[in-house]
Parts: sequence; structure tokens; C-alpha cells
Amino acid sequence: MDERIDELDRTLHAGIALWTRGLSPAALMLAWSDWAVHFAAQPARAAQLTMVRPWMQAMDDAARALQPPQPQHVSPTPDRHALDRRLGDPAWNIWPFSVYRDAFHAAEHAVQELTDDVPGVERHHGQVVSFAARLLLGICSPANFAATHPLVVRKTAATGGMNLLQGAREWAEDLQRSLADAPAKGAESFVPGKQVACTPGKVVLRNHLMELIQYAPTTPTVHAEPVLVMSAWIMKYYILDLSPHNSLVRYLLDQGYTVFAISWKNPGAEDADLGIEDYLAQGLMASLDAIGAIVPRQKVHAMGYCLGGTLLAIGAAAMARDGDDRLATVTLLAAQTDFTEPGDLSLFVDESQLSFLEDVMARQGFLDADQMAGAFHLLRAVDLIWTPMVQNYLLGERAPLTDLMAWNADGTRMPYRMHADYLRKLFLENDLAEGRFMVHGRPVSLGDIEVPIFAVGTRTDHVAPWRSVYKLNLQCDTDISFVLTDGGHNAGIVSEPGHEGRHYRMHHRARNAPYVPPDTYLAQSAQVDGSWWPALQSWLAAHSGARRKPPPMGHARSGYAPLCDAPGTYVMLR
Repeated sequence: MDERIDELDRTLHAGIALWTRGLSPAALMLAWSDWAVHFAAQPARAAQLTMVRPWMQAMDDAARALQPPQPQHVSPTPDRHALDRRLGDPAWNIWPFSVYRDAFHAAEHAVQELTDDVPGVERHHGQVVSFAARLLLGICSPANFAATHPLVVRKTAATGGMNLLQGAREWAEDLQRSLADAPAKGAESFVPGKQVACTPGKVVLRNHLMELIQYAPTTPTVHAEPVLVMSAWIMKYYILDLSPHNSLVRYLLDQGYTVFAISWKNPGAEDADLGIEDYLAQGLMASLDAIGAIVPRQKVHAMGYCLGGTLLAIGAAAMARDGDDRLATVTLLAAQTDFTEPGDLSLFVDESQLSFLEDVMARQGFLDADQMAGAFHLLRAVDLIWTPMVQNYLLGERAPLTDLMAWNADGTRMPYRMHADYLRKLFLENDLAEGRFMVHGRPVSLGDIEVPIFAVGTRTDHVAPWRSVYKLNLQCDTDISFVLTDGGHNAGIVSEPGHEGRHYRMHHRARNAPYVPPDTYLAQSAQVDGSWWPALQSWLAAHSGARRKPPPMGHARSGYAPLCDAPGTYVMLR
């Protein structure tokens, strides 16, 4: 009877999740009630904020709005932390659009004072309330409406409204694609194996969780140590093998490395019970076994991106604990190992939210890509929701899909147990950083890692903030080279040589050297113009042996004969 009751509750929560995009109503209500009770206990502050200031601001705005039009009226450019950065465009300096903008900023300031730093409110609840209030206010931004957006008004007048007609067509097509669960418009120009993920190679291992790709060499000789690339299990692997001009895999091949890459399977409901240890065993360890047969007696440069980097750090710590010395170096790209400052995603992770999400995942066996995308879109609503809406549907100017955008839309699912373990054990409880994370029944410690580490953080990362990534320096006493590069979580990593406007900072801390705080790192490290990829290549070369002839493709006698051409079959699974 209890199991049936639990199943009924899960079914109810799954139905609610369809309407809330996976967000727990209980978590939101807890945060709101905490804020409301404590705000009500501050009557003097509440009266000042809710009555005096808004009326004074409204009177000031009304008086200014009644003044004669001033085409050259200029207001200060909004702070870069403002809710809607689009309002900083010079077009908003012209009356009456300047009035709309200033009124919105006044409302934003009022909302910030209402929700921020209310005494007694639990910190996480305060952040959730502030975020929710700003999200709702952002819907009302004058930049979201045709009649109050200067560029849309100008375009409508110039085209006789044809931009709105074209936007309506674009909206209807997008709606049709969404209902049919079809890829985004333009995705047909970025097919894995053709336009993206097209670096030549062979699949030399396939198991239930992944395919291991060995890429064909592009140089007559290669460095002795091969490179293993491991992306996150929540994404298709080819983020690191996009178009030929911005493929990190191809770049490493051209620099004389033998490169392998793990392509994770897109799991289904039957994979619900697969957890982190399964991904370690069938991913990292199975790959090292195969590489050891194909490139015998050589250690491996292991590289992990995002959660693939977190998984690699766990695996490297377990290997160090167990005396497994098959790694030559470890490279972590935008990967967190300490989650005390995990970034904006923490808004969606607390006990109430996780319990709700676990019920949803237990019901369907996985977390769907669309459910994950919903949270990320809310975190960056201006960039990922409102700006495309205005561009596509009001201006009628659809921006062409890029390879990075096409990859981002090619999402994957996550097994129930795997994602629950990640969110609860790593994200919420921070077990890895605090020495409680178990592999094969015993805890692992990042302090056991002795091989050199190359770590990369990206300056505007909303998923893995660079200061959080930098905490690796507090956990490991090994040789660490830390790079901070421009860009966000994806664009900062896909930053090929020749990419305009890129620069980075790099700091090397020798084994057992004193800890350097992040602010000191910023002050002491020099800015270098260009891509950080050559710095990685130089670092790998410094930790590699003499060059030699490339190894064969696969090793049939050891059970690793080539199975098919890259990019394989798993990357095609939807």
C-alpha cells in the first residue's frame, strides 16, 4: 500500500513539474513565507519602502514626463549589473523611451530594496525571493514590447509593419517545431559527422554507457602520452569537437597528440539506477584500459570538461588512493570540486527542491534535457528568452544558428540516480570537498592527487563561477597552473586561436607552495592576449615524453578493434 501511495505522489509531482518546468512550488513558498514574515516584522522599513519612496519617485517621473520632448536627453548608462542590460543602448536615451527606461530602473531599485538584506531571512531564501522578484519584473521590461522599444518602433515605421508579420511567421514555425519535438530552425546545417563532430577517427570501444573514439593522427610523429577527453554526461561530447576551425580535439591533433574522447550514451528509463560509480567504471576506467592496450606503457593526459571534470577529479583521487598511476596529468575545464559557492544554479538546489525533483526523476527514470534547460533559461532570461524573442518576433530578424547554439540545443537526459547523487552529494552536501564522497565504499580526497593539474575558469561563468573553480587550490597541494579566460561556461572554453577579443591570465603554483587568494591572483597575473589553447599545449608538451610514430587505430588482439567511424552511434541518439 505504501509503495502505491508513493507512486501516486510521484505521479502528482510529475504532473506539477510539467507546468513549473521542474521547479518545486513548495520551495518557492518556503522562501516567500520566510521573507514575508520577516519583512512584516519590520513595519517602519516596510512603510518607508512601500509608501514614501515609490510615491516620490512616481511624482518625479510624472513631472519629467510632462516636460517638452528632448530628443537628446541622456541619462546615465545603467550599471552593468542592471537587470536588463539592453536598456544601456544609446537608443534608449531619446524621449519618451528614456522615461520608460528610467521608470523601469526605479522599479528595479525598489524591488531590490524590498527583497535584499531583510534581517532574519535565511540567506538562500532571500536569494530565491530576490531572483523571483527580478524575474517577474524582467517580464515587464520596456525592451520586451513593440510599443516601448525604440528599435522596434523605428523598424515598424520603416517597413510598414512587415517586421511584425515576419516575426509572426517565425513564431508560428517555432511553435510548430516545438509541438513536433523537432530540432531548432537551422539545426539541419550542423549534423554530427558532417558539419560538426567531423574530425576523422574510429570508435574503438562501446559499452552500455559510452563509446570511446580514437582520432586519426594528423602529424607524422606524436607525443608519447595520449590525451583522453571526457565531457560532462549531461551534454553531447562534441562541444570540444565543433566545427573544424574551433575544435579543441583537432587543435590537439595538429599539435602532435594522440587524442581519445568519450561519447556518452543518451540514457533512457532503463538506465535509472546508474550512478557516479558506474560512470567511473564504464567511462574513465574502461577508457584507460583501452588506451593502455592501444598505447602500451604510457601514462595518459586526462582532460575533463564541466561535470566531466568533476568526475575526472573524483576518479583521479580514487586512483591516487588506490595506487593507480596511469595518469600523467589532469586538466579540468570549468569544473567545480567545491560547491560552497556554486553560482546561480544554487537557487534551484535545496532540500525541498531536490525532494520534488527526485520524485519527478524516479517517476520517469531520468531528467529530461528540456527540464534542465528550463532552469538555465530562467537564470539568463534576458539573454536566452527575451533578447531572442525581440530579435525573432518583433524585429523579424532571426539570427542564424551557430555551431555552438546547435550543440546547446542537442541535449541529453540524465539517469535518476546519477543526477540525484550529483545534486545531493556533491552540490547540496559538498561531500567531495569535505572528504565524505565514497568510491567503492571508501572516501576519496583530492589532496591525494599528486600529478600536475591544469585548471581553467571562465570569467562570466554562471554554471561554474571561476572563484569556485579556483578553490581547487585549497584542496590540492600538487603543481597547479590556473588559467582565467574571457567568456562564459561554453564560449570561454571554445576559444580557438584567432578568436577576436580573447585574452587570459595564468598563474603557476608549485607543489606545496603557499596558497594565493583569488584577488591576489588577479593582481599578480599578467593579461595575455589571444586564446589560452597554446598555453595548454605548451603545458602538455612540458609534461610529455619524446615524440614517436603514431600508434595503430585500435588493438584487435586486445578486444579494441575499430567498430565504426567517428563520431559513432551514441551521439546520434535523441
